[in-house]
Amino acid sequence: MTLYLRLAWRNVWRQRRRTFLIAGAMGVIVMLLMIYDGVIVGYEQAIYGNAIQVMGGNIQVHAPGYQEATSNNPLLPMADPDEVVRAAESHPDVVLATKRIITGGLVTNREGAFSVTIIGLETEKESQISIEAQNISAGRYLVADDGDMVLIGQGLATVMDVEVGDRITMAGKSTHEQTRQRTMTIIGIYDLGVASVEKGTIFISLNEAQQLFGLNGQVTEVVVSLKQLGKESGVINMFNAKQPGYEIDTWETVYPELKQGIEMDKSVIAVFSIVMLGIAAIGILNLLMMAVFERTREIGILGALGLKPRQVTILFLLEGILIGLTGAVLGAILGTIVGGILSYYGFDFSQWADMADYTAFFTDRFYPPLVPLKILDHGLTLLIISALASIYPAYQASRQEPAEALHNV
Repeated sequence: MTLYLRLAWRNVWRQRRRTFLIAGAMGVIVMLLMIYDGVIVGYEQAIYGNAIQVMGGNIQVHAPGYQEATSNNPLLPMADPDEVVRAAESHPDVVLATKRIITGGLVTNREGAFSVTIIGLETEKESQISIEAQNISAGRYLVADDGDMVLIGQGLATVMDVEVGDRITMAGKSTHEQTRQRTMTIIGIYDLGVASVEKGTIFISLNEAQQLFGLNGQVTEVVVSLKQLGKESGVINMFNAKQPGYEIDTWETVYPELKQGIEMDKSVIAVFSIVMLGIAAIGILNLLMMAVFERTREIGILGALGLKPRQVTILFLLEGILIGLTGAVLGAILGTIVGGILSYYGFDFSQWADMADYTAFFTDRFYPPLVPLKILDHGLTLLIISALASIYPAYQASRQEPAEALHNV
């Protein structure tokens, strides 16, 4: 086999220009696929990650019976939420775990009554990762000792014709489906650029929610935020082992339309990859077929010297694989360099933030990460493609009769 490798390597570089062109093209393809993978991961985290954070976090932990309750956002207190938070934050993929109270209700003023979801939250912890806290357009974010203070969205402020300092009446369902009502002062207004989200959710401090809804020292939900999408299963397995008995939901089950959007993006990646790798396969096939036609006399000499058709096939297969390996290594190097630069400097998408509702969740910049497993994946795929593209030229070479090949001009 060592002899075959030496011969194949020598033959690959006999036509240096042609080999450089095809290996370089393959390297560029691998580089583009690597960059594309990083951009998609960064894109998903920039849009879907922020959207998931706004809509309730990666994972939500509830008391048993939560999903079977007939009312929306039932106030079922959790048995030991602090232990759930500690278990969650011990996992390396978890950024933060916070306690919440969530219920449905209404806010009213002279402009009318508007249905909302009322969320009582740990203000200090949530402010570290809250998209709303990062997008306060007027007033300020909540603090723990805020009493009758409420944070609302710009969409709701517009339809209610209110601003910071105005008073509105808030009514929400407490335990046993009782309704509690309180006049609240608007302490801040957040602006996400998505009116439908801003109209439907208001925030109060956790202490205020516990007092108002009769849940002294209790909460109804623990929200777990992760560093990266796709890591939910590992955290859930940890919960099932350490904290069994709770009902656990993820963004995939609560918001299946977001999961569908991500799956669609992955389908686009798959099609793009197939097209690009198909181009690489055609290039290798063309290169080796040209080699077969140009080296007909050489193939005849190899046959006359005693190489069997099987050995000639192996020789040409090795040539194709070596070309693919060269292109894969070159692509990995180029992709790592270019991808590293992009992951450091990032992309500025702020100018497209108003293009559509979903792009409003873009941060000013997003940073496409390097995905090491994808580098290996694309490299191995390119080697397989190279081997497959080499089969037909190798077969054609093995069929050459030495006597006829030697008379070829």
